[in-house]
Amino acid sequence: MLPNALPTATDHVPVLADEVRELLGVEPGETVVDATFGAGGHAAVLARDLQGSGRLVAIDRDSTVRPFFEGFRRRHGGLQTRFLRGEADVVLGQLAGNGFGADAVLMDLGVSSMQLDRPERGFSYAADAPLDMRMDQTARLSAAHLVNETPERELATILRRFGEERYARQIAKAISRRRRERPFERTGELVDTIRGALPAPARFGDGHPAKRVFQALRIAVNDELGSLERALPAALALLRPGGRLAVISFHSLEDRIVKRFLRDQERGCTCPPDFPVCVCGREPALRALTRRAIRPSAREVAENPRAASARLRAAVKA
Repeated sequence: MLPNALPTATDHVPVLADEVRELLGVEPGETVVDATFGAGGHAAVLARDLQGSGRLVAIDRDSTVRPFFEGFRRRHGGLQTRFLRGEADVVLGQLAGNGFGADAVLMDLGVSSMQLDRPERGFSYAADAPLDMRMDQTARLSAAHLVNETPERELATILRRFGEERYARQIAKAISRRRRERPFERTGELVDTIRGALPAPARFGDGHPAKRVFQALRIAVNDELGSLERALPAALALLRPGGRLAVISFHSLEDRIVKRFLRDQERGCTCPPDFPVCVCGREPALRALTRRAIRPSAREVAENPRAASARLRAAVKA
């Protein structure tokens, strides 16, 4: 990088970018909130549709995102732009509570390529690094804390619930036995322990044997599912009538929460079927723009393998 140069999203390929652009239908003069800014790939796509007229608010819990935002702001000088650091659910709720309104909200969930590509962050099982996994590096709880201090039975529950790990009990037992000798400090130590706990067919099956465990720990460390459950209603409250919401998820646990929320908000009357007239007065809050989750094309997956598990759902506020 040249002296004083700001990082850009050039090397970051936003997943389902064309589909997000079509569903959100951003127009000049509108207000867009990117609730998971990352390296700014999706924001750059949406900024082109704003055509220098409008506002884009970027939210991210990761402090290392700020230089990427500064690069984005410099390239889109005609836009009103603002970066708000914090948990998406908290910041969205604060904006809505202060009367701020948005025409489009995007949420691109999970760990970003920017975080995965920095081994020192400890998100990847492919490189030996400090066992961290914090999206907000000021947070107290790290993966090392979780692995070293969580009771064995509770740890097995985390691996099973958040990683859908078939061998959660065996892995938790192996972790508990290993940490009694010395605490885990690095990802490589954890990967070796996971491998040793698995039967041979699981060690040499499809995918990396530590993939589900790392997913589970990352979700637990960052309270990703709880944050998502709180962020969705906050985003709905923030949207103006006719505003659009798009959410990209990367595993079934996230997608299930998004799907359930959108379906619940599409419902009108909730009175029992035998009531002669509606007494609840509930009206649908959202109208789905996607009946099923949109998946990336074979071409996109070939060009960007990390897009393979992406699912996109979108809706418009009534």
